[in-house]
Amino acid sequence: MNSTVGVRKLVCNGETPAVVNGKIVESLMTQQDERGFIKLDTGPRFAAGDAVRVIDGVFSRALGIYEGMTDRERVGILLDLLGRKVRVQIDIDSLAAA
Repeated sequence: MNSTVGVRKLVCNGETPAVVNGKIVESLMTQQDERGFIKLDTGPRFAAGDAVRVIDGVFSRALGIYEGMTDRERVGILLDLLGRKVRVQIDIDSLAAA
């Protein structure tokens, strides 16, 4: 049994597949390995103890300390709120280096 998965979703405009620029397709094809897979950079962007800034959401512009990944998309940070450290889980894309 082959455990690989092909295309999971198509980029669509409503129910109609979207037109993708040929240069984007060519770029993706040059990145694939011999099995047709593209390895995504999934490494952490921050190390424990790094200063971070929240760039989106209710804590926007708040500064914190990166603690680590909680799952694939969320991270734990410590925010200084009202004079005390508060542990918050936030989407990784909502952070930038401080």
